[in-house]
Amino acid sequence: MRIHFIAIGGSAMHNLALALHHKGYQISGSDDVIFEPSKSRLADKGLLPESFGWFPEKIDHKIDAVILGMHAKPDNVELQRAQKLGLKIYSYPEFLYEQSKYKTRVVIGGSHGKTTITSMILHVLNYYNKEVDYMVGAQLDGFDRMVHLTETNDFIVLEGDEYLSSPIDRRPKFHLYQPNIALLSGIAWDHINVFPTFENYKEQFSIFVESIVQGGSITYNEEDSVLRDVVDSSERTIRKFPYQTPTFKVVNGETLINTPDGEMPLEIFGSHNLNNLAGAKWICQHMGIDELDFYEAIASFKGAAKRLEKIAENEKTVVFKDYAHSPSKVAATTKAVKEQYPDRKLMACLELHTYSSLNAEFLKEYKKTLEYADIAVVYYSPDAVKIKQLEEVTEIQISEAFAKDKLQVYTNAMSFKDFLFNQNLENTVLLLMSSGNYGGLDFDSIKI
Repeated sequence: MRIHFIAIGGSAMHNLALALHHKGYQISGSDDVIFEPSKSRLADKGLLPESFGWFPEKIDHKIDAVILGMHAKPDNVELQRAQKLGLKIYSYPEFLYEQSKYKTRVVIGGSHGKTTITSMILHVLNYYNKEVDYMVGAQLDGFDRMVHLTETNDFIVLEGDEYLSSPIDRRPKFHLYQPNIALLSGIAWDHINVFPTFENYKEQFSIFVESIVQGGSITYNEEDSVLRDVVDSSERTIRKFPYQTPTFKVVNGETLINTPDGEMPLEIFGSHNLNNLAGAKWICQHMGIDELDFYEAIASFKGAAKRLEKIAENEKTVVFKDYAHSPSKVAATTKAVKEQYPDRKLMACLELHTYSSLNAEFLKEYKKTLEYADIAVVYYSPDAVKIKQLEEVTEIQISEAFAKDKLQVYTNAMSFKDFLFNQNLENTVLLLMSSGNYGGLDFDSIKI
């Protein structure tokens, strides 16, 4: 097949392009800008566009399908050309469904933890050399790509994102997968530019539950009362498997989990990660992995990229970076780090970077999310607010919203970096939470 990607440079899109190239498809693509590591990875396989921009002459009748990325606009000239020619146009999730409609689809959804849970499942399956197709939202150790597709594997494991499918398909991605085996980790309002009310956001998860194939299953975090109500209210003919955070303790900075064979040390920590582990265990059991075998494999799981990733450590200091940006993730991550290092000072830095986090009305959702930090810092760029065409937010609004004593707020990237690099980090854990980079912070430059 000949496939053309409109907006090939995105994290998800370029991984799908690489996966289809590996499968033997003919791949072409366009984008107006491509950053690293996508640029180098596409170039390595000869898939990097010769010139950046949109070129309608690339679109002809020889193309079997076009895959449209979210970075493109509805009036994209290549898209308009494809529509005029009557070519088959897929969103990213639509095409993944087409590639997996004869497989057993395992879909991991939820407002938080889905990348980690998907990563845990793939780690365990890889540990036992159990071949599956997959799509995950982070680069994993031991995996060449974030997407892998074959003709032969029976299972596909899909991270189920609730964000929109494409510029011309306003359905959430996870509505399109029709899972046989599903998991939901929790529901916490996000993406307010698309789902302006919590009830509207919650409804998307109800639709997801109803999309599970008849006779399938839903594994869900019963500690989340909103999610529990969503699952309990479904009359779909599916099996329901609740899970909760397992018993664990922290001893001398090491997390020990209770298993049928006794206490077992883990590389990961935090009650939210242990909750994720419980969900991953259920899914692996549905896929044929025994409970004790799961524990043997998960003991070596170090976490997904950018999820509580340790970037520096010595005897007196440890530095983590984390993708956390939504209120529930910020609260869970900050608490986890403090519980893991109770005798150290915790300096928690958060960048407000997403559309939701920079929304003046949404800011109140961050109340008390940094309460476990000894030193709490928030950075945001007023330019980012303008680019997103949002109402201006002030330092006073942020301080009031977080309700954290002595909260420090920075709006200038250089000032934030000067502050950071002049801190005495002795007996300290530094936690850097962001889906961005604090206006250009080189994380590798953080030396301790």
